[in-house]
Amino acid sequence: MAGKYGEGDASFQAAGGLEGLRKLVDRFYRAMDELPEAQAIRAMHPDDLTEARDKLTLFLSGWLGSEKLFSKKYGPIVIPKAHAHLELDEPERDAWLACMQVAVDEQDYAPVFKTYLMEQLFVPAERCRIASVNRRAQTD
Repeated sequence: MAGKYGEGDASFQAAGGLEGLRKLVDRFYRAMDELPEAQAIRAMHPDDLTEARDKLTLFLSGWLGSEKLFSKKYGPIVIPKAHAHLELDEPERDAWLACMQVAVDEQDYAPVFKTYLMEQLFVPAERCRIASVNRRAQTD
């Protein structure tokens, strides 16, 4: 590994660059179609996942230390705020993470990177859940 995960683009490179992220995201969305516990979160997405796949791939590129491709194409994003309108609680967060775990497990990543990546992905997943809970509390 050229650098420590989380420094520079070391995580992006460990994920296989943009092509590796596309493979990860494609498998993630297939897992969302396959896992029974993911039915609720799959229903939050359109039937055609083309744009969702692109957005997640481009977001992950910048999030993992490479170029901020998402903002160049779609504009700025704050992940929790962008998902606050959704009904997200622990089951939805955990289903999202389960889909990502399936995808990560099937990639040709170093085992230590797989663990690191899942630990890091918990953070935005939990922030989205908290944003959803907070939005609901404000409207109650």
